[in-house]
Amino acid sequence: MSLFTDIGKEVLKKEADAILHVMEGIGHAFDRTIEIIDQCTGRVVMMGIGKSGLICRKIGSTLSSVGTPAIFLHPADSLHGDLGMLQKGDVLIIVSNSGETEEVVKILPWIKRMGLMTIVITGNVYSTIGSYADVVLSVQVDEACPYNIVPTSSTTAALALGDAIAVALMEKRNFKLEDFASLHPGGTLGRKLLLTVEDLMHTGEAIPKVNEDTLMKNVILEITSKRLGVTGVLNEKGELVGAITDGDLRRAIEKYDNLLIKQAHEIMTANPKGIEKGALAAYALKKMEDFSITSLFAVEREGEKRPVGIIHIHDLLRAKIV
Repeated sequence: MSLFTDIGKEVLKKEADAILHVMEGIGHAFDRTIEIIDQCTGRVVMMGIGKSGLICRKIGSTLSSVGTPAIFLHPADSLHGDLGMLQKGDVLIIVSNSGETEEVVKILPWIKRMGLMTIVITGNVYSTIGSYADVVLSVQVDEACPYNIVPTSSTTAALALGDAIAVALMEKRNFKLEDFASLHPGGTLGRKLLLTVEDLMHTGEAIPKVNEDTLMKNVILEITSKRLGVTGVLNEKGELVGAITDGDLRRAIEKYDNLLIKQAHEIMTANPKGIEKGALAAYALKKMEDFSITSLFAVEREGEKRPVGIIHIHDLLRAKIV
């Protein structure tokens, strides 16, 4: 390995260690942070300058994407009129590694007069900014640079702490995949989160299905003609009681010399996996991955047995869900 590879690995190790150090220190202050933001009746306002400002923008963007409205307010701009962006009910999150950022310190008296709850993410909990805060979250770490000066580990730790806050709020508010989908309508992510099984499934005559007493020679024809590598097996009520896949056929060929005159119910795998037609296509993919299968029969709602469609992993690939 080269010298630069070694340096790169050492930097990554130091930053990983910094996150672990911050993780070990979170507790009551973190819980209080989640409580304050959850009870916020306004917006979360992120404030920081320089590299801390960049971290603020990312944390704010993440919070907004998971249902907690957040904006960024530049400390210098706030000194020249932008304090008007703040309103009662807002929660202010300040990121300052030193805790002595001049532009932030100057506006703290006005922040207090407004009565805003203030959370500070800092490397110096005893700093001027820290002393003004309702809650202080420590990111006191050694920087990864050789002079312990350049913001490296500290910004990484602050960013990771912001992610931890966002995810904890998701759990607190029972934020679901469907909620995330409504906030991300565009691009690949939007497709993954908005498309449902019903949008992609095969219906009507395209659903491969046979009766329980169908001879296997006809079962093979059904599987081959529908080209999905599977057929559902229905009882006399039209309910799905089993499935026969290409894999089932291969195993049956090895087991039976008279396979073609066997009936479907003798070869099928009982109680195949299904999914509601209104479920997100992303859920269908996860279910296929969890059970190592390539297709799911769709039903109107959970607990019903009559198949109204079938979705194959190739359908998800074509829709770019994978």
